[in-house]
Amino acid sequence: MNSHVESVLSEKAKLSPAVKELVAVGASAVANCQSCVQYHVGMAKNAGAKIEEIAEAVEIAKSVRAGAASKTDKFASSLLETEDLESESTVGTCGCGCS
Repeated sequence: MNSHVESVLSEKAKLSPAVKELVAVGASAVANCQSCVQYHVGMAKNAGAKIEEIAEAVEIAKSVRAGAASKTDKFASSLLETEDLESESTVGTCGCGCS
């Protein structure tokens, strides 16, 4: 584990273990990782988070994911309207590493 991650997870960190797990629940939900959501929901419960708090973290994540998906959908549609899809100028490298 790198030193930054260790410092974030250390006992010196300002967030309580329950809050850290609520953040992880939300991040996992936004990332669409079901096994991560399941793990972090369990860890949040174990850390003392209430069911209502976990539910709120999930609802916030759903809102963030929906907003991001909507923006990406609009962006993709705008490319279809403005770019010559046959042109090599639209072919590049993917920033997320999938190409």
